[in-house]
Amino acid sequence: MPLWVFFVLLTLTSGSHCSLPPSPPFRVRRHADAIFTSSYRRVLGQLYARKLLHEIMNRQQGERNQEQRSRFNRHLDRVWAEDKQMALESILQGFPRMKLSAEA
Repeated sequence: MPLWVFFVLLTLTSGSHCSLPPSPPFRVRRHADAIFTSSYRRVLGQLYARKLLHEIMNRQQGERNQEQRSRFNRHLDRVWAEDKQMALESILQGFPRMKLSAEA
């Protein structure tokens, strides 16, 4: 093998190693990481927004339930007060009869 062929082969093989810069794989890796990171942040943002929406809806539902409970409790108090009043009136109406029957 002539010497010049050896030098050409040596130059081509050594040149091919030196001509490929190490930056493209690094850039590709960084690009893939950036895509993953942005997608991950978007998903986290959606999850946070969904959680916040559920909390707001539950809070509003809780306020409605509390309003309904307080309305129901007021109604119950009114019913109990009426029943208590009716029971007292019936007891008071029974007292004069008891006095009349005791005197007779």
